[in-house]
Amino acid sequence: MKILQITLRAARVNAGLTLVEASKLFGINKDTLAKYERDSSNVPRKFFIKIEEVYGVPVDNIFFGKESEFFRKNNRARTA
Repeated sequence: MKILQITLRAARVNAGLTLVEASKLFGINKDTLAKYERDSSNVPRKFFIKIEEVYGVPVDNIFFGKESEFFRKNNRARTA
């Protein structure tokens, strides 16, 4: 069974948080969070373990990688 995944940005938006609000909860700069949202391939463990707490989404449901690749894969899946 395939797990439904969303991007970090979608998880933040679904949690009703702005970039600034979420970055404060993670204890990082908003620009750093924006960078993670664009490419979450190598997020630090400290950030990774707080995702469920801050966004209320299991990490298995988060796509880790380049956001553009997430959309490219999903577009291919829809047209197949």
